[in-house]
Amino acid sequence: MALTENHALIYGASGISGWAIVNAILNGYPSKDAFTKVSALVNRPLTREMALWPDDPRLQIVSGIDLLKGSQEELGKSIKEKVKDVDTVTQVYFYSYKQDDDNDRECRTNEDMLERAVTAIEHLSPKFSYVVLPSGTKIYGCQMLDKFPFSNDLPLKETLPPIPEPYLSQLFYYNQIDCLKRISKGKSWKWCEVRPDNIIGFVPNNNAYCLAQTLALYLTVYRDVEGEGAKCPFPGNEKSWVNRYNESPQDMVARFSIYASLNPEKTASQSFNVGGQEDTWSGKWPVICDYFGLKGTGPEKDAPQPGAYIAAHRKEWDELENKHSLKKGSVDSDITHPGFQYYIMTMFDFDRQMSMESSHKIGYTEDMKTPETWKIAFDRMRKAKVIP
Repeated sequence: MALTENHALIYGASGISGWAIVNAILNGYPSKDAFTKVSALVNRPLTREMALWPDDPRLQIVSGIDLLKGSQEELGKSIKEKVKDVDTVTQVYFYSYKQDDDNDRECRTNEDMLERAVTAIEHLSPKFSYVVLPSGTKIYGCQMLDKFPFSNDLPLKETLPPIPEPYLSQLFYYNQIDCLKRISKGKSWKWCEVRPDNIIGFVPNNNAYCLAQTLALYLTVYRDVEGEGAKCPFPGNEKSWVNRYNESPQDMVARFSIYASLNPEKTASQSFNVGGQEDTWSGKWPVICDYFGLKGTGPEKDAPQPGAYIAAHRKEWDELENKHSLKKGSVDSDITHPGFQYYIMTMFDFDRQMSMESSHKIGYTEDMKTPETWKIAFDRMRKAKVIP
């Protein structure tokens, strides 16, 4: 198939990685003619302007397809009606996710969504050739905290064994990987799994797992209240201040996903870690604070916590929002829930750096440095009027 006939379909295109895949393709990655069409499927309605995507005739944004509603036939019919030229789809990037506090149900739901989504395209497009599935470092047991099983096996490699029970059965990644192995058997299409750590980037709609947005809102208010040049202590602890890990810039996750899908002979049925420069919070925090005109310093006993600080200075945030005509609702979403930020910045206080050997071996050698990663994310938030 000629390169120019690629049609990318992105499930979950308003999420932190899905958004970046659409953005990378429309901005000419890996080349301007690599894709002839991009179909961005989103749950909530989204305009191109709101998404900050370039004005490009190759793009269609499709909302209102519920992957869990109706029979498989009804889902197929709905996709066929809404996605123009669905019979030419070649690559599927599956970045949809449904959170559920009940682990069993979360495993079943996310496996069902994947199977239904892929099966629908398999039936609708004879040209369908590849699926990219994201997982994350939970597959290495990072959520097990002090029981983290691989502290003596660093850097983390994709060849490590599965995590122990009961954690194994509580994690839907395994269900999804098994699902792809099962449904791709004997078929012409291929797949791979991509493993980022915490993804740093921009989302057009709020996202409970967007650390960069939480910190952007916090540091904007902090500077407004405490003044330019104020000292801003790190909101984690002494251990999390120095532990080593790789953040995953959203652009890098996106570009690797696209690269993998266009090189099936190198990537099929494999798993790949994807992350930028290995770093510590002690290396990053001053850089992050500097963007907001603040002096980032080490942890202190009573350092403010972002979620609580924003809540305590809600009046100041509202004034900033009005003064700079900012997008409403950034602070009111689940984003103010301090749980995720606290987890990442305080509870993940152990080394968990990843090996990038596998992606380098297949010819993907891009690296992104910390300052660039955070600056790009914050610049996008400014452009989208999330922060002034």
